[in-house]
Formats: sequence, structure tokens, C-alpha cells
Amino acid sequence: MDAMSSLIAENLKNIRKENKWSLDAVSEMTGVSKSMLGQIERGESSPTVATLWKIATGLHISFTGLLEQTEQDAQIIPKAEVKALLNDGGHFRLYPFFPYSKERRFEMLSIEMDPGSRSDSEAHEAGTEEFVLVYEGCLILEADGKRHVVEEGNGIHFQADRPHVYENGSSGNTRICMLIYYQK
Repeated sequence: MDAMSSLIAENLKNIRKENKWSLDAVSEMTGVSKSMLGQIERGESSPTVATLWKIATGLHISFTGLLEQTEQDAQIIPKAEVKALLNDGGHFRLYPFFPYSKERRFEMLSIEMDPGSRSDSEAHEAGTEEFVLVYEGCLILEADGKRHVVEEGNGIHFQADRPHVYENGSSGNTRICMLIYYQK
């Protein structure tokens, strides 16, 4: 089992036990099958980005709440040590560089999108906001039935408590940095 799968497994188990929830209850809350939740907790399955979002949303925690670990005063985080969470057949790679912690109400992610890739995101908790900077390529963001084209060097801020879609709008790779702020 890799380090990220182990961390997710441990955190999911701890969250479930702290709240005295059964696997059946967590399955009902998240829409993720009991067998899949059990596999994740045992480290037998590495969940997709979509599955992690379902779990986080259903449990009313941040996306990276499942990736929390003890932090040091200062540390360099080499990209090679940040395991990518994959979506769209591996063409959408999410790197959770700065996971959510109880001391702060945000998480910061680096995302790489291959040409033609997209990722659908479910609505987050009420009041959740996303701040996105496009470092390379072009991001197409669909939210509230509107299509926003965000070119390289620009950013976008939006309310993320509704479904939204990220799509690579360029013929090359698109790289973005995303900060997700949780009101609660």
C-alpha cells in the first residue's frame, strides 16, 4: 500500500470511528458502496478523485480532510512525494500539496490536465469558494450553466457549492493552482 492510500485509509477509519458511524451509514451518507469503503479502509483500493469527493461531501468534510497529516514548522514538499489523484483515465491529475487541516479552512491543489481532459465536480459544502490561477494553457470552467474561459496568466473565483466542470481548453497541457476555501 502506498503512503497516500495508507493515509486515506487511516483517516477514513478515524473519522468513521470518532463519529461512531458504521460502514453502512457512511455508504448511505456518501453514495459509495460499503464494499468500496471497506476496501479503501483496508488499503486495498486507491479511490478516484470522484470517489474522494463523494466521501468528503457526504461526510461534510474538506476534500483533503482525508489526506491530513501532522505538519512541521516549515517543510519543502517535493512534487515527487505528492501522489497524484487521477480522474478522466489519468488525463486529469490532482496533487494535494497543502491539504486541509483543522487549524485553517483551506486546501491548495496543483492540477495538470492533458489535452481534451475534463473533470466533473459535485457541489461542495454551502459557502465553499474556489480560487483558481491558470499557469499554463487554458481552463474552461462551467458553473451555474455558464461557461468561463480562463486564459494562461489569469484567475477565476467562484462559489463551489454547486456542481461545476473543469475542462482543458487548449491543444496542449493546462496547469492550474486551486485554493478551496471552506466557510465552516
